[in-house]
Amino acid sequence: MKFSFSPEQEEFRSAVRRFLADRSPTPVVRRLMQTEAGWDRDTWTALNSELGLCAVRIPESMGGHGFGFSEQCIVLEEMGRALLCAPYFSTTVLAAGAILNAGTELQQQALLPSIAQGQTVATLASAEQDGSWDAADTTLIATRGANGWRLDGHKHFVLDGHTADLIVVLARAPGSSGEAGLSLFTVRGDAPGLVRRPLATMDPTRKLARLDFTGVEASLLGEEGQAAQPYARTMIEAAVCLSNEMVGGADRLREDALAYSKMRMQFGRPIAAFQSMKHKQADMLLEVELAKSAAYFAAGALDEGDADIAATASLAKAGASETYLQTAIHAVQIHGGIGFTWDNDTHLWFKRAKSSEVLFGDAHWHRERMMRQWAA
Repeated sequence: MKFSFSPEQEEFRSAVRRFLADRSPTPVVRRLMQTEAGWDRDTWTALNSELGLCAVRIPESMGGHGFGFSEQCIVLEEMGRALLCAPYFSTTVLAAGAILNAGTELQQQALLPSIAQGQTVATLASAEQDGSWDAADTTLIATRGANGWRLDGHKHFVLDGHTADLIVVLARAPGSSGEAGLSLFTVRGDAPGLVRRPLATMDPTRKLARLDFTGVEASLLGEEGQAAQPYARTMIEAAVCLSNEMVGGADRLREDALAYSKMRMQFGRPIAAFQSMKHKQADMLLEVELAKSAAYFAAGALDEGDADIAATASLAKAGASETYLQTAIHAVQIHGGIGFTWDNDTHLWFKRAKSSEVLFGDAHWHRERMMRQWAA
């Protein structure tokens, strides 16, 4: 296990950060979060034509760069810092991850090249009305008829589900329960019978949608009834990737709060000079660095095929969830009265911290899951 990034990885990080500083300043974030789509096609095209970011973890044989999770998590950490409004997570982590974990080689060859090139925006639809990310709670029904598979039911909280060109859907055979009969399917975003509605959410920088399926034609991804393990693997990868995105946002909040405290004058001196402020800044730095260590370790563990990756991913997600939200709270407090206003940018990261906290399970859920993994 490596505990530091290579010079090449650091240069890659610098290139991504420069690109995002130019393409995703807060005025652009504010403009995009008020649109229904939530992202800009020109930025998405540049993100792939200039840096090829969608291709980072896709194998070279399928049009990608063939790097690992460490490199993809570098990208996500920088996107978390910049609060990029784009369907990157849904496309490269969720959809591409599910295809890599569940699809046959022929299906991967057919689906992944267009994702790697940024031509296809994709997502994974698994959670339903109750908000559970547990595969055993799936109720959407997949029925096989003379003309192929049909899907009936609904999916909720689907990242970028209202704009995705391709949707990977978790469904079950009629009459099955638990993890039995679970299969993954691919559905076109414009398929007849599919109704997509964007949801009103607290965090407008990350768009979610409800999808209703009524006899929607679908194609089986991988083997019938064997989706439980690939889906579980995809959720582990998503937790690790989200953890790295979250520590990027937390670090940005910490840095902005520190800069403001050095500029804000009170009683004739910067508020950063007060002992209580020094203690708060030290606590924030410690918490963020600890969360970073856990997130980086989890990304490296994925690359090395560590046997305890499920517990490691939950540890990283739980730590990042609490750290991001607590750092956001501290940042608002440090900014004082202006920190609560719409004109101040702190609330943008605060809302992302809150939405990311519950995405794919909150800290309590992941700690319980981690204990069960270690007990087993």
